[in-house]
Amino acid sequence: MSKASETAPSNLADIDSSAWSELETAAVSQQSGFRYVNLCSVDAEAKPQARMVVLRGADRSSRVLEFHTDTRSPKWLELSADPHATVLGFCAQTRLQFRLQGMVELHGSASDLSKAAWDRLPTWSRMTYAGGPPGDEHAFEAINELVLSKPADEAEGKAHFGLLIFRVRMLDWFQLRRQDNRRALFTYDEAGALAACRWVNP
Repeated sequence: MSKASETAPSNLADIDSSAWSELETAAVSQQSGFRYVNLCSVDAEAKPQARMVVLRGADRSSRVLEFHTDTRSPKWLELSADPHATVLGFCAQTRLQFRLQGMVELHGSASDLSKAAWDRLPTWSRMTYAGGPPGDEHAFEAINELVLSKPADEAEGKAHFGLLIFRVRMLDWFQLRRQDNRRALFTYDEAGALAACRWVNP
């Protein structure tokens, strides 16, 4: 374990600020340990579902994280039925774990926010939405046939693009150390302001 992982801020307000700095960095840096996080939802049978997603945006002032998804995916349907979700991330370099709980807002391809997010995507990312529905057992064959017959239509992908806005209401911060692991809880109000924070047992 590096010394850097042992020297995180000891003040709760500073820890909160540092955690959100990590998330904002992860949204723009592929090298960040929090670039890929686990988004957890609950399906129609009340079973937990988890999948890795790319952190596309983070805003400490509003306590918001941004993710992209296919509107035909199971997670879109699950979050449409129950917007409560948990996001879990771990950085091996710093030995920090962030567990965030909150609510997801879904923005389909027709929304202005979704259109703006789509316009920021590179062409190769847009093409990932032009294939068959996620989980379709014939999707791979269909994509191969499409590639052999004609190029994928970017406009087709746009119709399936969805933006997930995750509004964080609680951050469970955990630091793995050689000795004396540390853990703290932070809660935020509806406007994103820090409402309460406290140390808890790891």
